[in-house]
Amino acid sequence: MAYNLKDKLVVAVSSRALFDLEDENRVFEERGLDEYYRYQLEKENEPLKKGTGFRLIENLLKINDYFSESEKQVEVIILSKNNAGTSLRISSAIDTYKLDIQRSGWTSGRNTSTYLKAFEVDLFLSADDNDVLNAIENGVAAAKILPSEQDIHTSLGNQVRIAFDGDAVLFSEESELIYKEKGLEAFLEHEKSNRDNPLEKGPFAKLLVTIANIQNKFKDKESPIRTALVTARSAPAHERVIKTLNVWGVRIDEAFFLGGSEKQEVLKAFGADIFFDDQDVHLNLSADVVPSAKVIQKSITEFEK
Repeated sequence: MAYNLKDKLVVAVSSRALFDLEDENRVFEERGLDEYYRYQLEKENEPLKKGTGFRLIENLLKINDYFSESEKQVEVIILSKNNAGTSLRISSAIDTYKLDIQRSGWTSGRNTSTYLKAFEVDLFLSADDNDVLNAIENGVAAAKILPSEQDIHTSLGNQVRIAFDGDAVLFSEESELIYKEKGLEAFLEHEKSNRDNPLEKGPFAKLLVTIANIQNKFKDKESPIRTALVTARSAPAHERVIKTLNVWGVRIDEAFFLGGSEKQEVLKAFGADIFFDDQDVHLNLSADVVPSAKVIQKSITEFEK
């Protein structure tokens, strides 16, 4: 019987998002593809350090410890533009860190987003802007992993902790664009007049629903996955957010409405294994304390230009 990915949380991750391959990437950018392949083969037996996405992937896979092999809830797939010949170094690192990753795709430079739907992917993490944009255009939640220091790559515990920004991440960018184009007063008036109208779903809404489905399997005990909303919204604009989540029928374990205050200390206290946001002003600070990833919104990118 074929292995069914449909009812699982499927995360595709590039090799550079999972492991620290920044030196290797510089070889590629400065000396070209052939030299990059040669470098990888020469370093085949050299251990790889953990990358920004490692902490999230490690703890997500631990969720499967609560289930039988046939009922596993999480599937992680390596999806890389490397070729199969250079994959052995990545495979060796996966074995070294004892990550239960059994599936992979190696495209030899071809656009990896072509295969996201084939693998039923719910979330794609990459260190490359174009890969992320291509995934978004293919209707998959995707984010660009940001560089970070090694001291934040080790998990603080077994529970997965995922933090989300609100507008342009969980929710559509409609309200954020009003703020950018017309200012705070217009934004607050818009949210007040629409407080009983649910926000449209953003690129990570489906991921939140999938996570909630896993959490529902642990109603009588502590869930191995915990979520937080960390948003610059404040009262009274928070009302629409709460009502929207109620309409969606999903839970957020912790919610912080910071009114424009900096987010990094809250994220550090929460112990996020990953934080998804769309704004560099927050990510530049958060990446120093927790693994962070940028959600690229095409419409907002064009507006900022």
